[in-house]
Amino acid sequence: MDEWFVRMMIPHHAQALAMAELAPSRAADPDVRALAERIRASQGPEMGMMRGWLQTRGLPAEVPGHDHGTMRGMQSPEAMRQLAAARGADFDRLFVQMMTAHHQGAIELATNLLTVGSDLTLNEFANSVATEQTVEIDRMREVLAR
Repeated sequence: MDEWFVRMMIPHHAQALAMAELAPSRAADPDVRALAERIRASQGPEMGMMRGWLQTRGLPAEVPGHDHGTMRGMQSPEAMRQLAAARGADFDRLFVQMMTAHHQGAIELATNLLTVGSDLTLNEFANSVATEQTVEIDRMREVLAR
């Protein structure tokens, strides 16, 4: 289960980073830009940690034949194109909606690991992901409510 979690969370984080990298040139709301920057600042290093965890164990990062697009919270290529094409308030709204769903998927992955995972480092990481992304969802809901 630990290996599965890491192999699923790396592409999950990669998509969140791809979404966050769009914000500086497209977002109108400074809070959306700040949120995207926090995502970039945390999830990039987390991906490095997860890749290192696999490498230390001699494990490949990829799961042959797995379609990561089926994971909870992952956005479709079409949704990613729509986000990339959006600007201003439209981008802000779409970013918050998509990232909220994305974070909910990551929280589900992390919570699942916490019930069955055996690696202490990964359990601490999963707990951190669930906590931080819950806080970010609350922040994003505040942005949408304005």
